[in-house]
Amino acid sequence: METTDKITRKGSPPIKVYCLPEERQQVVANARAVGLSLSNYLLNVGVGYQVRGIVDNKQVEELARINGDLGRLGGLLKLWLTNDARTAQFGESTIRAVLSRIEATQGQMISVMQNVVRPRSDR
Repeated sequence: METTDKITRKGSPPIKVYCLPEERQQVVANARAVGLSLSNYLLNVGVGYQVRGIVDNKQVEELARINGDLGRLGGLLKLWLTNDARTAQFGESTIRAVLSRIEATQGQMISVMQNVVRPRSDR
């Protein structure tokens, strides 16, 4: 039988990096910001991978809220377009207001998505 010894990272010698305490704090903070361990972060940066951050939970919650608003507004518009009896009292001005609100809500959503996608240094 032939045994093949697989080379692993743990079995390989580590690379030491000397840095000042402030520099270490910054590197640790950067690793946390992208959801990686310090070792994985440094390895990814060192081999040239572009490290992407994890999405901020508050921004995801905001997107979910905005999406819900769009769904409710779309539902009202759909009822009106199908001549549903529940929307018989809605006039053109009400529908135009709903359409305007949908546009404003879409603008909000785009703004939040840009904050999520753009790197923090660009903000």
